[in-house]
Parts: sequence; C-alpha cells; structure tokens
Amino acid sequence: MPVDAYDLTGRTAFVTGAASGIGRATAVLLAEAGAAVHCADRDIPGLDETAALIKDRGGTAHTLPLDVTDRPQFAQAVAAAGRLDVMAAIAGIMHRSPVLETRDEDLDRVLSVNFKGVLYACQEAARSMIATGTRGSIVTMASGAVDTGGPGLLSYGAAKAAVVQLTKTLATEVGAHGIRVNAVAPGWIRTPMTDREDAVAQAGVEGLMARMSPLSRVGEPEDIAHAVLYLASDASSFTTGQILRPNGGVAMPW
Repeated sequence: MPVDAYDLTGRTAFVTGAASGIGRATAVLLAEAGAAVHCADRDIPGLDETAALIKDRGGTAHTLPLDVTDRPQFAQAVAAAGRLDVMAAIAGIMHRSPVLETRDEDLDRVLSVNFKGVLYACQEAARSMIATGTRGSIVTMASGAVDTGGPGLLSYGAAKAAVVQLTKTLATEVGAHGIRVNAVAPGWIRTPMTDREDAVAQAGVEGLMARMSPLSRVGEPEDIAHAVLYLASDASSFTTGQILRPNGGVAMPW
C-alpha cells in the first residue's frame, strides 16, 4: 500500500467531540492529512481552539456548534457540511455508578450521548454519502469496556457495546454503496474525560493501567487519532465491520 493511501486531500471530514481529547487530536490529524474538517461539539471555546490549531498548521477547519443528542440539529449540521467523505463519531461522556445504584436518568443520559449520538452520526453520514454517490468511511468510537467487565461501568459499557453492534450492522447495510463502517475501541487514554481532580489518584490510575499494558504505558489521544486516520483513508479500503483496538495490549480478544 503506497504512503499516499493516507492522503485525504480534497476530501471532507466531520468530527464530533472535536473540542478536546481524542476528537481534537483526530480533527487535527485528518486536517494534516489534507481533509477539510468540520469540527462539531457543544464546547464552543474548545472548538475555536481546535480550529486555530488546524489553521496554524495550514489546514482547513470549520466549526459547528452541535448537541449530538438533537437529531434535527445533527441533520442540519451534516447538510451544512455538504459532500461528506468521512464521519468520525467521537463525542462521548463518562458515567460511573454500581449496577444497584444506577438511576434511569443516568442510563438515559449516557445512552443518549454515547449511543444515540453515534446512531444519528451514522444515519446522517450514510444518507449524505448515498445521496452523493460517495464511497466514504464512517468511524465510530467504542471502548475497551466492551471486552471486559468493570465496576461502575454498566451504562458506559452498555452504550459502547451498542455502538459495536451498530457498526457491524450498518456495515452490512451500506457496503453495497461502497461505504465502509468501522469502530475504534481504545484502551485507557489520557484525556480530559479520564482526568481525576486529585493528582495522586490520577497518578495511581495511570500507573495501574501502564502496568497492565505489555507496552508499559497509557495511551495518548494521538494514538487513537492515527487509528481513525487509517480507517478513514484508502489504506483500509478492504476493511469494514471491524473493531480496531489500540489498547496497549491490555485486552487481546479473539
């Protein structure tokens, strides 16, 4: 596969959760690969910072305020982006509570953002790609939580498992249009979502996760952004319905 298989020049990408963390790193990397990137998030100041990073490096960025749980707003944002080649549905939230203490409102909120928000991204992107005859790529964000149980992670893990099923199902339905659908399931990544208020607690978590990895380190947002770039680009042209696991070897499922 030639190196230029990763070149996205002339293509348009839409990235949710682009204001920080994995979303920001992905938006910046896709722009560096040549794509015009539509950065979407509820965090307007964060979006502006991401767009500035992209433009400072010579890339093209557009900011789109977006609540991923609002279906009409999502449809409007994708329509405003025009022809779409890549959708990276990265926006998500974290919630922890024991199963016996999980409330309806907590479960509903996590499913709304982490599953419905991804569903809307997939639906709008696929509709756009089919309408324009674009052989595009849709990349969803799952989690290492789909491969193992973890105390307090019922809502989060259930939503991410639903994303995996959505990814596989949609891949079977839109493949005839030349559209590929894949998921990235990161391990523990150092992002604002994984930050603890207590520095000692943060160091303890990072130390534990590093010890669990054969690579003896935790992940950075850029590690995941490169996985998304691979799935977004022609380098993965024969890959669909798959779950890519950049997790430092913490989990090695069949």
